[in-house]
Amino acid sequence: MSDPQELRLFEECGALVRGSHLVYTSGRHGSEYVNKDALYPRTEVISALCAKMADAFVRDGVEAVFAPALGGIVLTQWTAHHLQAKTGKPVLALFAEKAETPEGFVVKRGYDALLRGKRTLVVEDILTTGGSIKKIVQLSAKMDIPVVGVAALCNRGGISAADLGVPRLVSIVEVSLQSWEAADCPLCKQGVPVNTKLGKGGSTQAPSAIR
Repeated sequence: MSDPQELRLFEECGALVRGSHLVYTSGRHGSEYVNKDALYPRTEVISALCAKMADAFVRDGVEAVFAPALGGIVLTQWTAHHLQAKTGKPVLALFAEKAETPEGFVVKRGYDALLRGKRTLVVEDILTTGGSIKKIVQLSAKMDIPVVGVAALCNRGGISAADLGVPRLVSIVEVSLQSWEAADCPLCKQGVPVNTKLGKGGSTQAPSAIR
């Protein structure tokens, strides 16, 4: 269950949009949208949300915070900062980059040596299918990185810890986004214009091309 205060943070900076007509990355339509790009410019908001993620794992002996690039880089920095401030112990902030590998990600810049063997918290902005984070968790297992859990700013896909193969999942905000296939969309049938500023609304002429 989401805390009303955190929901307000999302809404106030335009990260949670309600009552619109949106096209998601899947090509399905809906009336709500989580716009993570509205969060990142607001350092005070990101800091506050990452502090909440840090609070949830402050007793887990976290030694490193790990995430997929690009958005996750910001989250690792703030979450590690708050964990270190709360525990008084060093906490590293590290990230993986996308790559044409079976795992879909690779750890460069010598970060693999820094991560190996450290109790690690994996962080993510928005969980939809959980696919990217599951790959990070699998990559961590191959690299002998013990993952204590996953923390996400928003879980909009009803993802569970079991889905990701981790001991614990903490989501600051949970949003259930009802969606429809384009042909069944009630908003389309009502003639409600598609939002062309968010989601994939600008590509509605070729919905089949939207992944």
